[in-house]
Amino acid sequence: MTERTTVRLPEDLIRRAKRKAAAEGRTLTALIEQGLRLVVSKPRRAKTERVLPRVSKATGGPMPGIDITDGSALQEMDDLEYVERMKHFK
Repeated sequence: MTERTTVRLPEDLIRRAKRKAAAEGRTLTALIEQGLRLVVSKPRRAKTERVLPRVSKATGGPMPGIDITDGSALQEMDDLEYVERMKHFK
């Protein structure tokens, strides 16, 4: 049996989640359910994984157009790259 509930999420997070769900051809509910299952099934780790920006091999710094101070933009870029990689596994 499923239960209906209301959650309050930051606007940028819900926008990214909706985009990711659409790109994967599933509902926002399915995406949230999968995420919650992952979080509650995994034991807590002391360190969290960090999303690092791509680095230019030519200059040694971030790739052109990447603002390393904008965490949400970095996460969105990582999400979009993930979706592209997953398209090849269908």
